[in-house]
Amino acid sequence: MPDRFVSGFVSILGRPNAGKSTLLNALVGEKVAIVTPTPQTTRTLIQGVLNLDGAQVVFLDTPGIHQPDSAFNRRMMETIRAALAERDLLIFVVDATRRFGSADREALQLVRTARTPTLLALNKIDHLKDKSRLLPLIEQFKSLHEFADYLPISALTREGLDELRQAVIDRLPEGPAFFPPEHLTDQPERFLAAELIREKLTLETREEIPHALAVLVERWEDTLKLIHISATIFVERDGQKAIVIGAGGSRLKRAGTAARLEIEALSGRKVFLDLFVKVRPRWRDDPRMLEALDWRSMSGGAVAE
Repeated sequence: MPDRFVSGFVSILGRPNAGKSTLLNALVGEKVAIVTPTPQTTRTLIQGVLNLDGAQVVFLDTPGIHQPDSAFNRRMMETIRAALAERDLLIFVVDATRRFGSADREALQLVRTARTPTLLALNKIDHLKDKSRLLPLIEQFKSLHEFADYLPISALTREGLDELRQAVIDRLPEGPAFFPPEHLTDQPERFLAAELIREKLTLETREEIPHALAVLVERWEDTLKLIHISATIFVERDGQKAIVIGAGGSRLKRAGTAARLEIEALSGRKVFLDLFVKVRPRWRDDPRMLEALDWRSMSGGAVAE
């Protein structure tokens, strides 16, 4: 047993598509957050716990910092602000391949208001042919905020991840573990299943309708050998419904098969997956729908028509 044990909560922040969810999965060594190339894939706070001999780190992935244009987006920004409260450390993730701009400046405002030690993680360095571009980028961020450290990383290839983990552990206070060693995330299985279905559909539809997609698990029957899941996919327009289903139901079938196989791998049981597609205009501004989609308040029942 180590002489010193540290523990703490660390929020991962950044602009959309900076690689926050990929980083969370890489840090904890398991897939706890879905990942797509589409901005705003993460819609709520996702917890992932790293257990080491001398430390327990509770990482919290957040939606991308953005200008909200709907009740749904405003809810996401509230999630981000909540993730700043009472944290031991922040990791601000930036895409090192993008030029510094006004959106970065605005995102930094949230970091400054938190008054919490923050690590700057310059992600996607595997895409940088000229690593000398990192220095001026670091200087631009440094001119606006004094970070606790500046760490070039690649969440995809895991370059620099050992240094990032160590930088986190070095700054956490001594304290007991918050969760048992086998605890990985606080997300219920039904929410993870809904997220995996949304991930596969987003990958299938690409840029066509990802922000208009929502998935709600309406039924979950669990036995020792089989999980029976019925899920409804919500879109906002009839044209989007046709895109999700695809010619002869081909796209929905491909996404459903991919989701089912991953749910089976995670649960260790066979899965029977029923998918339905419904049009619900302007669901992103419907408070009841937003409540139903939030696993912290979801009851598992159907959303009223």
